Amino acid sequence: MTMQTIYLLIPMLPLIAAVIVGLFGRQLPRASAHWITILGVGASFALSAYVFMHALEGHVFNGAVYTWLVSGGSAFEVGFLIDKLSATMMVVVTFVSLMVHIYTIGYMEEDPGYSRFFSYISLFTFSMLMLVMSNNFMQLFFGWEAVGLVSYLLIGFWYKRPTAIYANLKAFLVNRVGDFGFLLGIGMVLYFLGSLDYAAVFSVAPQLAGDTVEIIPGMEWSLMTVICILLFIGAMGKSAQVPLHVWLPDSMEGPTPISALIHAATMVTAGIFMVARMSPLYELSTTALSFVLVIGAITALFMGFLGIIQNDIKRVVAYSTLSQLGYMTVALGVSAYSVAMFHLMTHAFFKALLFLAAGSVIMAMHHDQDIRNMGGLRKYMPVTWITSLIGSLALIGTPFLSGFYSKDSIIEAVKYSDIAGSGFAYFAVLAGVFVTAFYSFRMYFLVFHGKERWMEAKPHHAHHDDHADDAHAHDEHHGLAPDEKPHEQKWVVTLPLVLLAIPSVVIGYIAIEPMLFGSFFKGVIHVDQAAHPAMSILASHFHGAAAMALHGLQTWPFWLALAGVLLSWLFYMKRPDIPAAIKSRCDLIYRVLENKYGFDSFNDKFFAAGSRCLGSKLWQTGDVKLIDGAIVNGTARLIGRIAGVVRQLQSGLIYHYAFAMIIGAFLLLTFFMKV
Repeated sequence: MTMQTIYLLIPMLPLIAAVIVGLFGRQLPRASAHWITILGVGASFALSAYVFMHALEGHVFNGAVYTWLVSGGSAFEVGFLIDKLSATMMVVVTFVSLMVHIYTIGYMEEDPGYSRFFSYISLFTFSMLMLVMSNNFMQLFFGWEAVGLVSYLLIGFWYKRPTAIYANLKAFLVNRVGDFGFLLGIGMVLYFLGSLDYAAVFSVAPQLAGDTVEIIPGMEWSLMTVICILLFIGAMGKSAQVPLHVWLPDSMEGPTPISALIHAATMVTAGIFMVARMSPLYELSTTALSFVLVIGAITALFMGFLGIIQNDIKRVVAYSTLSQLGYMTVALGVSAYSVAMFHLMTHAFFKALLFLAAGSVIMAMHHDQDIRNMGGLRKYMPVTWITSLIGSLALIGTPFLSGFYSKDSIIEAVKYSDIAGSGFAYFAVLAGVFVTAFYSFRMYFLVFHGKERWMEAKPHHAHHDDHADDAHAHDEHHGLAPDEKPHEQKWVVTLPLVLLAIPSVVIGYIAIEPMLFGSFFKGVIHVDQAAHPAMSILASHFHGAAAMALHGLQTWPFWLALAGVLLSWLFYMKRPDIPAAIKSRCDLIYRVLENKYGFDSFNDKFFAAGSRCLGSKLWQTGDVKLIDGAIVNGTARLIGRIAGVVRQLQSGLIYHYAFAMIIGAFLLLTFFMKV
């Protein structure tokens, strides 16, 4: 089997599985849905691992597979670029997807849309693989839009729930805003750089670094700055950066497995991957990098604050994802692209772990997602407890765990950067360490330790719960009955937790040196060391993974994380009256956080209501008054009036007609007849 055949099989196997299950799932036995898709994604993962090992040996493939059309000398092709960057993404995407597929067997066991769900997540895997394997902007955009479409289907999977339909429509519309900028950026690349092929674009770009373009007449902008910012606007939508972040928390309306799939290793990291891939362009515009840096810093800090007040277990993890995406974006802004990709990889494992562990808890609680109704689950769910603890420790950056190496590297890279906005970004990522530790262990303590509050909680109608799919779901009560106890789930649920916990512990220690300071990304990611020296300074301070972890015990991030954990333990285990007192005294701040800084309110009142108002006015003016009133009905009224005037001449008397004929003949003879 040739390598080109393997490259084709990696995305095609999940696609074929998705098509078979999607079209014939109802005719096939129920279990065939998961067997077919798991075999497809499992084979794709195995081949991706083989390709990764092949890429480690220095092999790079860059070529077209299929030419879609040629127009004006520009070729629009389906092609693959397989190097260490894309190979890393392929392994991460297929591994997390495989874990989610296995987990789904247990989570969606009783769902009537079982086959449809497996078809969707397999199709999502295909879309993401096409995105990360692309060697040109056209295929990148295809994968970009495909993951957006499938995420729309997955978020609204339970389509009988109004909240799910609202959430998937919101995700779709917000992403279209970002994609509009993304498409404009791609259009400018084709127009000014003359190609959509990455290699051709990257080779031409330095020659145009000093060129300007007039977007507004009389105002000149750097061409590279405009292109890079437009491309990043696409990343802001897909990777949920402020202000295009609003769709991600609401997307928790979808089933928990897709929360792990979309929000851990795949869709939301597409923007991070895209900017890293475009490093040769971004290195030509410090202005664009500063823009990326500031947006990422705002997202990292302020989205973390929102995690503090959330009581839905999945939304806590969702705001954590937003904050960590901000960290990755900050790394991109200081030209630490390799660090951003490193954090993307480590985050994929421990965030997928946290989402799937949250799903395990939700199932044990009979789909009650409120962490205030939990507590004391440690002794009932030991596997979920220990894996959740590992995931939480990795998330807050505990030395020797994977999250520590990537997160601390981001903080240090920002510290050594000198581009505009780096001072604010350093404060944001440092403060974010404390905030992350506080809300992460608030959730951990409320769920797994302390009083067993589920014994007191009454079964309730969970209008936002995870399994309200069928018509009678609204009549079901959710939450444990007084005499029930939570229990650990089946092996198909716990096995993915264990398999995700392993890289959450070790992958950072293993990968930091080659990925950040070795030759792993050499020739793939480009950094102008003279203009952006953060990575070279960081490399000079690195003396091995073990030494870094030991040194980390003496640094600010470690003490801030420890302070966050201890404060959450004090507030929610020893003195639960303190948070209530703070809430009553800081009501204004609480309401601002509860209102999510007003982004949703502003969007609803300005954009949504404004669009409806504009549409109403256009309808009343354009349709009712102009088209119906003036053109259609107006024409009829005009003809009616003309007919009314003409009708006055029709008296019905013969001598009137004879007189008119005589007058007509006289006028004809007088004015029109020539002698």
